[in-house]
Amino acid sequence: MPLTPARAAQGKAPALTPSQTLRFYARAAAIALFAAVVVPTHVVLKLLGLRDLVPPFFLHGVGRIAGLRLHTTGMPARGALLVGNHQSWLDILGLAGAARARFVAHAGLAGHGGLKWLCDQNRTLFITRDVRGSIGEQVAQVREALGGRPLVIFPEGTTDDGRALLPFRSSLLSAVEPLAGELPIQPFALAYADAHDVSWWGDEPGMQNVKRILARQGRLDLTVHFLPVLADQALRNRKTMTAAAQGAVAAKLDLPVQNA
Repeated sequence: MPLTPARAAQGKAPALTPSQTLRFYARAAAIALFAAVVVPTHVVLKLLGLRDLVPPFFLHGVGRIAGLRLHTTGMPARGALLVGNHQSWLDILGLAGAARARFVAHAGLAGHGGLKWLCDQNRTLFITRDVRGSIGEQVAQVREALGGRPLVIFPEGTTDDGRALLPFRSSLLSAVEPLAGELPIQPFALAYADAHDVSWWGDEPGMQNVKRILARQGRLDLTVHFLPVLADQALRNRKTMTAAAQGAVAAKLDLPVQNA
C-alpha cells in the first residue's frame, strides 16, 4: 500500500533525544534483567513438564516494561481459535497476557536465533504463507495445534497502520471447517489509544520500531475486545467464517476494510 507522507519520510530514523535514549536503555536493561530471572525458572519448570506456565507471563511482563497497559472486554473462549487484527509486535505481548495465547507466525521469524527460541517456548506455530502448495501442510499444522491454549491467527497476514483493516485471508481457516460448531472460533479486536503511532508498517525496520517504542514516554494503552464466538450461518465454510470475523472486528473498531 502507498505510504502516507509522515511515515514515508521515515526512511532514516530521527536521532533520539537524551531523554529518549535514557528511556530506551533503561527499558532494555529492565527486560534483560527480567529475562535473567524468568528464563532459568522456565527451564526448570519445563523439565518438570510445566512448559506452558512461564512463557505467557514473560511476554506479558515484557509488555509492561515496554509501557503496555492492558484492558479487556469480554472473555477468551476456552481452546478457541482467535482471529483478529494485527498492528504491532506489541499485539503478541498483549494477547499473551489477556488470553495466555500461542500464535501462528510467518516462517521468516524462524531464522532469527534468539527470537525463534522465545517463540518456540510459547509453542509458536511457524508457517510459510507465500509458498504455493503449502496450504495442505499449514492446515494440518493448525489442526494439530487446536484444542489446548487459545491459538491466534492474524488473517491480514501483516501489520498495518491502524487506520483500516487489510482483507482477512481465509486459507488458514480451512483447518477448522470440519470442526465448525465444535471448536470456538472467536474474533478479537485490538484497539490502541494511539494506533497509528504505535503500529509497525511500511518500510520501517523492525529494530527501529522496537527502539522507537521503548523510547516513548508514558503508557501504551491497549484494549483487547474478545467478541462473540461465531455461530449459525457464519460457520458454513471458511469464507463465511472469515467474512464474519472481519465484519465483527471492523464494526467494533469502526474501521473500513481496504480493497484486496
